[in-house]
Amino acid sequence: MRKKIIAGNWKMNMTRSEAASFIEGLSGKLNTKDRDVVFCVPFTDIFTALSALAGKGVYVGAQNMHYEDSGAFTGEISAAMLTDAGVTHVIIGHSERRQYFGETDETVNKKVHKAINAGLTPILCVGESLAQRESGITEEIVRMQTKMALLNVAKEGVMKTVIAYEPIWAIGTGRTATDEQAQEACASIRRAVAGLYGEDAADAIRIQYGGSVNAGNAAALFGMPDIDGGLVGGASIKNDFAQIVNYDSKG
Repeated sequence: MRKKIIAGNWKMNMTRSEAASFIEGLSGKLNTKDRDVVFCVPFTDIFTALSALAGKGVYVGAQNMHYEDSGAFTGEISAAMLTDAGVTHVIIGHSERRQYFGETDETVNKKVHKAINAGLTPILCVGESLAQRESGITEEIVRMQTKMALLNVAKEGVMKTVIAYEPIWAIGTGRTATDEQAQEACASIRRAVAGLYGEDAADAIRIQYGGSVNAGNAAALFGMPDIDGGLVGGASIKNDFAQIVNYDSKG
């Protein structure tokens, strides 16, 4: 049985004082007994989040990192900087990074390697556009992105990776993939992992759904056989996040 993982992607939101206040009001309400909870916060909020969440059983993640160890990369953050700060997870290849900041399958692959080698858990994002879904090539797209991102990654590293299926057309739009659509795509990703690394790796890897997850749809989505939790965007900076984390797995 794979342990569920619910991660909140704060995106470019929350000052340090806002983060401290939000976490103070929320952290004691989160069920962390049988599921992993991660707050992926802006770089400026990392130390605030780590301090506020100390002893709460909640992990702190970053939203991006560079694939080089150091150098003339103004404005970038390295994996070593994140691990030294105390971060445990990092989002890699989010569609917003691909769309607005030039992320490619190649740079995503480099970042996955670097994160794993540094001891970070990558939350690797894959997903299709609306045009690609309407063209009937969703499975081909998510399988290709998965294979490219995991190129030459060792099996042990893959089994520690989290993959987030995020249909681009559902991110921040209020539109959500149906339970069946999300399950179908996540099953395709799992089959791609099985083809590359074997059934044991496919059974071990955790696959999230992301895309307008809310308190009303979380339980049904997370109850699908190949969906192991969620990467939550807008709702992760609202009090509703506690309801998402605490979804009733029996419901």
